[in-house]
Amino acid sequence: MSETTKSLAGKAALVTGGSRSIGAAVAKRLAKDGAAVAITYHGSPDKAAAVVAEIETAGGRAVAIKADAGDAAAVRAAVAETVKLFGSVDILVNNAGIALGGPIDEITEADYARMIAGNVTGVFVATQEAVRSMKPGGRIIHIGSSMVRYAAFPTASLYTLTKGAVAGFNRSLVRDLGPRGITVNTVHPGPTDTDMNPDGGPVSKIVGPGMAIGRYGRPEEIASVVAYLASPEAAFVTGADIVADGGFTA
Repeated sequence: MSETTKSLAGKAALVTGGSRSIGAAVAKRLAKDGAAVAITYHGSPDKAAAVVAEIETAGGRAVAIKADAGDAAAVRAAVAETVKLFGSVDILVNNAGIALGGPIDEITEADYARMIAGNVTGVFVATQEAVRSMKPGGRIIHIGSSMVRYAAFPTASLYTLTKGAVAGFNRSLVRDLGPRGITVNTVHPGPTDTDMNPDGGPVSKIVGPGMAIGRYGRPEEIASVVAYLASPEAAFVTGADIVADGGFTA
């Protein structure tokens, strides 16, 4: 695909939590498709810099912005910085999140508050701030989890609660933004080889036998679904919960 025919040429994207795993793969794919990309990071500046360097080496435009997804003020500032640098946010990918778990009667209020802040409040704030200036044709894409359909193991109730909140937010938000020509969708990855859930790690030993295609997903495969939803071809797709899980919840 030539520079002039890239599907996202002239668009600006913000990918929260874009320094590693799925977020990094999404940032690189959107940049490959022609978008200028801002990524946020919190605890991995070196990885964020590496993502930016890889995009720039390939001829793209990218910037890394430090912002904890659980800090509402930092999230708002990251959106504002993206608009300042690129002129707009045309594509928002709410990817940043954390996973804290344990038996329901052992989860602390502090962990609960941290999870809600990072996985729910951060999504709400980034979306609210981005749509203030988002134009018709805008795209909001949340990264959820196949756990909202099938909880394959215990100790994940808090994580699943937060991802279920995102799915509900997605379905209602389409009514607010549809008249403005902005689509809203959620991608629910199944078991994917990430820093939080590596292939060969303890969770993979539990869920691996349930993978219909016999393997974990790759971050690039989730990024491909996001790229489609960000593209002009997905203009009629909104309010969707798209499960990319290798048949895990089939």
